[in-house]
Amino acid sequence: MNTTINLSMAIVLAVLYSVGFYLLMQRSLMRILIGIVVLGHGANLLLQVSGGPPGRAPILDAVLPEQIADPLPQALALTAIVITFALTTLLLALGYRSWVLVGHDEVQDDVEDRRIADRQKPKGAMEEGTADETDAEPEDTADSHELEEGRK
Repeated sequence: MNTTINLSMAIVLAVLYSVGFYLLMQRSLMRILIGIVVLGHGANLLLQVSGGPPGRAPILDAVLPEQIADPLPQALALTAIVITFALTTLLLALGYRSWVLVGHDEVQDDVEDRRIADRQKPKGAMEEGTADETDAEPEDTADSHELEEGRK
């Protein structure tokens, strides 16, 4: 059985995956949704291409074993379709809920994560700001008071 892939299908798969991953890295939930849908289509196409050329139905004693189609890629493609549909439904619900609550579907930065990351920087870490910003008082005064009490 010849299982080579032609160049045009490889290019189409590369474009689908690159566009899907690019959209997945955006901050808008609608673009993330479209990225997941495009990635799902790319996965389905990859599974169908990897399955080889079309064959005959796997009925015993009716066809030669070389002519039988491989059912595994078809079953995996059906599973990928169901998973993509479930993710699409979930992201549509999240996007709608975000639109109702906030008025837009943009994913916000987590302020707490940023604060923890700033606290865990070593004292001599190079920062983008100027030297005046690094010498300033820390934003979290409770932590600075605990440090001062610990030194006494």
